Amino acid sequence: MKFLDHLEEWLIATLMAAATLITFFAVVHRYGSGISLLQPLLGDIHMSWAQELTIYLFVWMAKFGAAYGVRTGIHVGVDVLINKLSDNNRAKFIVIGLLAGALFTGIVGSLGAAFVWEIAHTEQTSVDLEIPMWLVYLAVPCGSYLMCFRFLQVMVGFIKTGELPKHDHTHVEGMDDVAEDSNWYALDDNLHPHDISHKGGKQ
Repeated sequence: MKFLDHLEEWLIATLMAAATLITFFAVVHRYGSGISLLQPLLGDIHMSWAQELTIYLFVWMAKFGAAYGVRTGIHVGVDVLINKLSDNNRAKFIVIGLLAGALFTGIVGSLGAAFVWEIAHTEQTSVDLEIPMWLVYLAVPCGSYLMCFRFLQVMVGFIKTGELPKHDHTHVEGMDDVAEDSNWYALDDNLHPHDISHKGGKQ
């Protein structure tokens, strides 16, 4: 799992960095081409493909980013009613919710895979890059299946330990002024379901 976790994070970071750099150079090229001094240098460089590639990179990043969000507990949901239930009933609803997420993303991944299979047997290519469109749409089954796996992973972990992944939005890297025993899982924000293993208020 560590390898998959790191691969997921590096893939997202690489896609984001690539899209940012391509967009930056495309903007510099566009405005630099209007400067007479730079015209001889930039005039023969064509970057009409930059916008299309950036869109595709962000699509892939979003699909894998959604799976990362499930693993780390970043996704926000309104769980006012669930958090008012007893531990036993709340646990049941959490498992049902995670199973529903796995089922939905599994269905989307399967439909996406069928679509990719069909379009792979055509000669459809992208407008500017002229790459096969099935490579672009491959993001749907890959990202959806990974997200489905993450839902199941979180569910198994919750059944075993009673814990849900939580993301501390107040954490600042390098700041050590918060006690190590602070119970961030007890934050009463009703934006995430309260798990079972962490009790009591914030220390």
